[in-house]
Amino acid sequence: MTFGSGKYQYDYAEGWLKTPPGWEWGWIPAIACDSQDRVFVYSRSAHPLAVFDRDGNFIETWGEGVLTPMCAHGMHIDADDNVYCVDVTNHTIYKFNKAGQLMLTLGTYGQKTSVDGEPFNMPTDIDIASNGDLIVSDGYGNARVHRFSPEGRLLKSWGERGKGPGQFSISHHVRVDRFDRIWICDRENNRIQLFDLDGNYLEERSGLLRPNTAHFDRHADVVYIAELGRRISIMTLDGEVLAQWGRPQPSEVPGEFRGGPHGLWVDSHGDLYVGEVELGVAGRMHKYVLRK
Repeated sequence: MTFGSGKYQYDYAEGWLKTPPGWEWGWIPAIACDSQDRVFVYSRSAHPLAVFDRDGNFIETWGEGVLTPMCAHGMHIDADDNVYCVDVTNHTIYKFNKAGQLMLTLGTYGQKTSVDGEPFNMPTDIDIASNGDLIVSDGYGNARVHRFSPEGRLLKSWGERGKGPGQFSISHHVRVDRFDRIWICDRENNRIQLFDLDGNYLEERSGLLRPNTAHFDRHADVVYIAELGRRISIMTLDGEVLAQWGRPQPSEVPGEFRGGPHGLWVDSHGDLYVGEVELGVAGRMHKYVLRK
């Protein structure tokens, strides 16, 4: 099966992920690739963070004794291969170095703030600005965005519940583009809002189907968006649609979606990885190989 259009056409790699014997996947909310194109799968399972090579072969697991099974949500890998994992249920975010050692914890395990308060009440995702500041979407218990120093000191927070500029109905995911604009997937408002580093509203991208995750191309001003409404969209940073696929109804067609696309990443080859979630059903992991 082929998906996409124009420069963004992909062959579906059916059966790509080689799950170790005896493992059962839960939801797969997040996925990311490091500089070696190792694929990190963050799932709600007995093995929350598992590492595979780009051919789908299992390498190792990370985070034993730190990450809690069944609590995975957002994840990010920075330019130095530090891995950030968001524990949505226990209100914490963990930073591991490239050797898998825990380097920083944001939040206090099991301790949440009041609704619409300061960090954290069920945080959802994290990304890094060009100056090293940490940007966190705090979106299930709160409707907030937080900016921290690289050492974890809270610098600024903004956001409230609603439908207007700077308001959120689940601030679900955060990414920072090369212009240091903060993109927040405002999922239940079917849009992505853009802010500067001081939290000033800039503009939005509307017409999306409950956007879960965004990812920026490292070689072009292009953003990939996973939408819970069973769609993948590829757009320019200005909002021009370059490619889309998916359908509103659940599908068993390989490469289409039974549940909702949630996590998304693109490796150095341009191949696209998507983690899927669905109520009552184990998650699935998809790989789309870019046609050259």
